[in-house]
Amino acid sequence: MKAAVLNQSSHQLEVSELETPKPGKGEVLVKLKTASINHHELWSMQERSIASDSTVIIGSDGAGEVVEVGPGVASTWIGKAVIINPSLNWGSNLRVQGPDYQILGFPRNGTFAEYISIPVEYVYEKPAHLDFDEASAIPLAGLTAYRALFTRGEFEKGSNVLITGIGGGAALFALQFAIAAGANAYVTSGSEEKIQMAVSMGARAGVNYKKSDWDKRLLMLAGGFDVIVDSAAGTGFAALTELANPGARIVLFGRTAGKIPQLNPSIIFWKQLSIHGSSMGNDAEFKAMIEFIELNKLRPLVDAVFPLENIRDAFERMESGKQMGKIVVTL
Repeated sequence: MKAAVLNQSSHQLEVSELETPKPGKGEVLVKLKTASINHHELWSMQERSIASDSTVIIGSDGAGEVVEVGPGVASTWIGKAVIINPSLNWGSNLRVQGPDYQILGFPRNGTFAEYISIPVEYVYEKPAHLDFDEASAIPLAGLTAYRALFTRGEFEKGSNVLITGIGGGAALFALQFAIAAGANAYVTSGSEEKIQMAVSMGARAGVNYKKSDWDKRLLMLAGGFDVIVDSAAGTGFAALTELANPGARIVLFGRTAGKIPQLNPSIIFWKQLSIHGSSMGNDAEFKAMIEFIELNKLRPLVDAVFPLENIRDAFERMESGKQMGKIVVTL
């Protein structure tokens, strides 16, 4: 099979021919149709955080068709179109991942390949209204957004919700989920084009965070927020506490703007704010997320599609920050 392998010297992806895996006990072999890329993989390559003496196929997101089952798995899985949950070994505590937790793609070989063998508990039938490009765009970003908004953000219908850095996969899912669940949704972005796209999707309004008065503009537009979903952190995070309504929840799942330099503790305790870290999600949340997408017939926004041979071009597009939606790789 063809696979994008991480070169441990250059930390670049190289397309190679590898042996097709065989499904073990309790596993299924999936012929992947498409995969999608995430900042999770981009950061791993940039920061050289994956070090291994063996071949590494990274990639967390994928969708395809079950073509073989291992011992103990019902043959009825064969031929089913499926989507893969990349959140492995969460553990028994639903509040936080356990010590054996891992994200698909390392150390277990991931989805940037024509085939993957995966325990059957991590495959779910693809929602029928989605094509494979759309389905593969969901797993990591969709799960991250679902947990951030509903579990950690404790979203309630009619809430004012702010989603920062619109354009990336998780932020767009958070926007789609919030609108479908009855939120008054607002966004920020450094791109006027992305703001207008978000408004066309149902956001009430958005502001450009590159403008010095972005936070004042948001306050004028919405009057304050009950749930804030942030993927940036950085110097702008302190302003989010000012924008938060009393009792609000601020959920952080990313760090694209770097460390948070300072916060005013009196704002946090006097407003009784809750600041929650969030990352990925558990099995029950993945199942609920897929059901929510199916119930509301949501379609992920796909920005661009690249063949496997051009996977490095796909990551270059992500690194440029120009994408609006998920970047997909065909296998």
